[in-house]
Amino acid sequence: MRYLRYILPVLLLIVSACDSIRTSAPLLPVEDFFKNPEKTAFHLSPGGKYISYLAPYESRMNLFIIKEDDSAAVRITSITDSDIDKYFWVNDDRLIYIMDEGGNEEYRLYAINCDGSSAIDITPADGVAIKLISLLRDDDEHILASFNINTETLFDVYKLNVYTGEIDLLVKNPGSVISWIADNSGEVRVAISSDVANMGMLYRKNSTEEFSLIKYTSFTDSFYPLRFTPDNKYMYVASSIGRDKTAIIKYDPDNKKEIETVYSSKEADVNHVLISRKTNEVVGVKYNTSHLNYELFTDYHKNIYDDIAAKLPGMEFYVTDLDRNEQKALLKAYSDKSPGEYYLYEVSTNKMEKLANPEPWINPDEMADMKPVSYISRDGLKINGYLTVPKGRKPHNLPVVVLPHGGPWLRDYWGFDPDVQFLANRGYAVLQINFRGSTGFGKAFHQAGYKEWGGKIIDDISDGVHWLINQEIADSNRIGIYGFSFGGYAAIAGLAFTPELYRCGVSYAGLVDIFSYLDGIPPKWQSYKDMMYKMVGDPASDSLLIHQHSPIFYQSQIDDPLFVAMGANDPRVSQKDMDILTAKLKKRGLEVIYMVKGDEGHGYRKEENRLEFYSTMEKFLAKNLGGKVYN
Repeated sequence: MRYLRYILPVLLLIVSACDSIRTSAPLLPVEDFFKNPEKTAFHLSPGGKYISYLAPYESRMNLFIIKEDDSAAVRITSITDSDIDKYFWVNDDRLIYIMDEGGNEEYRLYAINCDGSSAIDITPADGVAIKLISLLRDDDEHILASFNINTETLFDVYKLNVYTGEIDLLVKNPGSVISWIADNSGEVRVAISSDVANMGMLYRKNSTEEFSLIKYTSFTDSFYPLRFTPDNKYMYVASSIGRDKTAIIKYDPDNKKEIETVYSSKEADVNHVLISRKTNEVVGVKYNTSHLNYELFTDYHKNIYDDIAAKLPGMEFYVTDLDRNEQKALLKAYSDKSPGEYYLYEVSTNKMEKLANPEPWINPDEMADMKPVSYISRDGLKINGYLTVPKGRKPHNLPVVVLPHGGPWLRDYWGFDPDVQFLANRGYAVLQINFRGSTGFGKAFHQAGYKEWGGKIIDDISDGVHWLINQEIADSNRIGIYGFSFGGYAAIAGLAFTPELYRCGVSYAGLVDIFSYLDGIPPKWQSYKDMMYKMVGDPASDSLLIHQHSPIFYQSQIDDPLFVAMGANDPRVSQKDMDILTAKLKKRGLEVIYMVKGDEGHGYRKEENRLEFYSTMEKFLAKNLGGKVYN
């Protein structure tokens, strides 16, 4: 296949010209896919008085508020250096939000009134990491959070005043707790500990008692408390103990026993519950197979969801907020071809009002269909994924971009993906692969990915490429691989370990040296280090395996063009490693584009950097695979 590289540029120009004639979708600007939305992250205040959202101001995402029965939105923050990352309503007048600096993931916590007044930084001290535990249902002045104030690796529990920033220590970390769970009255009653890759659940009946260990499991089993029952006596737990697929169970912590299975699925893990704002009871679950599924337990809530679904044919949706009386629901509806629209649903009248289309420049009729697909791996596992074919094209002899997801302990979902639609708009078929190790498909499938980063996970991706070729969907001479984070690692690993499959690769915030990655785990994440050794490899006992899975040691096998992008402040990926790899590849005469942004971390959050990245990638892929470029 390699001799084709000398005549391929001319052939690609011819094929690209033919493609442009056949496609029925107009070529769209890069900005349409990756610029900031007009409005996003809508939320409803607890009493339903206000609607909030994020929108650009000076190209940075800031907070806006709409008062009840008032269509005029008011901007309440004026941040120009970074985007607000997340925000929450504490009560109908006060909000909190978090943001970092330059993508360094050193988040700070802020509070502000809904009219923009009394804005303060409520981070207890510089260099302190934050983990939110709970917004308190019956306390409008405080939240529960854990901070590593005293020891960098230990997070203690504090009650934090959102008006003054004052903190009160509630629970001291005994040394191994990684997360805390409060009951419905705000008492911290459960602690999850990590001990050499095993997990323990500590429990107490009330705040006057000491914590005691009531459950000890291997990290390979899921047993995670989601919330207490309304009477604070039992817990709803996502558990895979004694089963392959995670299910929702009701658990009695006093007697250390499972009471009943609330809901389970034979197809997928179920680990998300729907809660009544009025009663605190679990009223349903949601989970993903190839699409989003709901199961509602009460007629009241089933009627709400059924009516919303009937009003949104062909769309999936999720409810982001219900007011305390459950008379108003704020929701987002989306599809594979629509990035989503926000609606306000009035329960008493069954009326639904459209609040915003965050990206009105996206026309769903111009987007491509995302179809669930599956194939069998070389060792017999069923691998699920999604295939998107450019609009107006037949799935035959197409240039392809393989898009492995990050994590790797995540999964791809059906829905609008700007990367996918951007690539399809440029004429590429896009294959997304839920390779072994992906979450949501049961613990056996998840564990099949342990210590297989550069082994069977890469085999699964390669098997997907061969499936595309055997199905005659892919032109075997025009296949590239691109991914973010672990997907970026998989792109470089693909070029190093299976160079015969690909014409080029794009690594976005991907690592290349697993030794360096494990050694660089920051102190605040140290509690997960033993678990990482079990799932990725122990640098001491698995040194040969880690060496074999680290593409930096196999750079001599890479003979395809490579585009690398990363942030200088990335706490997960070593720029030094990438400097070494790209320098060696350039020395060998390979085409290498190396983009490093000094004001970014793990991924480009700033709009101008995103647009530069995708504009560069568009030209890089077109040169090597023959796709289109917007002029």
